[in-house]
Amino acid sequence: MKFRYDTYCGLYCGACDVIIANEKGTVQETAQKWNMNPEDIECHGCKSGITAVYCKTCEIKQCAEKNEVEFCFHCKEYPCDLLVEFKSDEYPHHSAIFKNLDAIKEEGVLEWLDEQEKRWSCPECGTRFSWYTDVCKKCGSNLYNCKAEEKDIQ
Repeated sequence: MKFRYDTYCGLYCGACDVIIANEKGTVQETAQKWNMNPEDIECHGCKSGITAVYCKTCEIKQCAEKNEVEFCFHCKEYPCDLLVEFKSDEYPHHSAIFKNLDAIKEEGVLEWLDEQEKRWSCPECGTRFSWYTDVCKKCGSNLYNCKAEEKDIQ
């Protein structure tokens, strides 16, 4: 099955440790390291038929599907309290959702996906990294992760 990196809320799933583990075939090892059941972290992206435990009950996803919108900005309630709360919670990777949704709206999803693929790849060696990775596992370069990005957005 193909992986989907776009979401209703503007997150980029391609930088998610869960998706990366699924792509690399390391779900068993990752689940063991996180003290979870492997089936809980089987995921091919928010908009796929296979989602991790974190995404199965996502209120934003449920709302978007109920309202039959591809992205939250298509909704007449946008930006809603649900999105504002999600952006402002304790997870730094949520901080870019409005910036991402604006980019998707202006450029289109394919252009945004290309930009995100570059953004979440090491500028020195091109190795893909996840939201919270500080140092490239391949070349040792320092990375601009979601914690640094959150500071720049605010």
